Amino acid sequence: MKIQAVIFDLDGTLTEPFLDFDLIRRQMGLHAEEGGVLEALLKMSEPQRQQAEAVLISHEKNAAEQSALNDGASRLLDALQTRGIPVGILTRNTRENASYVAHKHSLHFDAMICREDGPAKPDGFGVRALCRQFQVAPEQTLVVGDFKHDLESALNAGAIAVLLKNHAKPDTFEHLADYVILHLDEILPIIDQLEHPL
Repeated sequence: MKIQAVIFDLDGTLTEPFLDFDLIRRQMGLHAEEGGVLEALLKMSEPQRQQAEAVLISHEKNAAEQSALNDGASRLLDALQTRGIPVGILTRNTRENASYVAHKHSLHFDAMICREDGPAKPDGFGVRALCRQFQVAPEQTLVVGDFKHDLESALNAGAIAVLLKNHAKPDTFEHLADYVILHLDEILPIIDQLEHPL
């Protein structure tokens, strides 16, 4: 099977993990069991939401400014471009921050779906939208991320879920992944293996 596109999460996947969501939740007045930060915002009153959103935006902006690439990220993106495989970004972050990170690190993406564009991960909307833009089939698309929302968005769209296991929490959702990797350099061998199975 030929892989026709690769979709990456941005924060913690192409860039080193930086955002502390436990701290963000506490500063927003949320409990850990309340689930995703974006989902919690939707349930708040307008004054609450404005305050909480200001906390989130401040953390996200700082993370973009302080961002550093994960080892192998530039090399992998260059290799995918050389192979003619389109690269998409699917992030729960804002387009402004995603564009800032791309510009800061001189990264080229063929398309981005950010939180302004429609239902956020774990919804399969973003994966399907990028596949439509690239005119590729989800089942021939890798979705690479470091969190369960990334894997669930892949599964919800019928794409191939790849977990980058680069922090302490993945054990609880590793079972959702079709592939588990420790380093971005492992992506190309997966593509080669799928195209030329033993």
